[in-house]
Amino acid sequence: MRLTLYTDYALRTLLYLGAKPDTRVAIHDIAQTYDISENHLVKVVHKLGRGGFIVTKRGRNGGLLLARAPQDIRIGDIVRYTEEDMGIVACNQEKGSCRLAGVCRLQGLMGEALNAFMSVLDRRTLADVMTHPHLLQTFQMMLPAAASEPMTREHEYNGHDHNPAFA
Repeated sequence: MRLTLYTDYALRTLLYLGAKPDTRVAIHDIAQTYDISENHLVKVVHKLGRGGFIVTKRGRNGGLLLARAPQDIRIGDIVRYTEEDMGIVACNQEKGSCRLAGVCRLQGLMGEALNAFMSVLDRRTLADVMTHPHLLQTFQMMLPAAASEPMTREHEYNGHDHNPAFA
């Protein structure tokens, strides 16, 4: 299974935020670090906020922060939330019928493979993929020098409404 670029950006964003706990991070800093489109990243960040993975604060002193501890964010949950189509085979869905319906076992086999793939991701958290001894050091070297100030958990915005968990 190949994940979309959208999911890749979401995972990278969460890794970046995990490397900077309790620090406001600007979308621009993440885009610059990974050399990715800031406009596309805005869409990813908005969805991550709506999904409760990150907390956002708008404005001059705004920024992004993980909404939960890295050990509480499952990779499988991120992938399910950001991937729009998890189907591995289309099975002639456009016409609504398959000429091999009833005799083909390919769709079942691919479904089983997808379940195995997701089972592995469900067993891992963001914290698990941040355990390499040089990962955090590498992030620190990649992070822009003008890193933002520590973020207090007051008046934060999670994509739609004030998040009372941080009030």
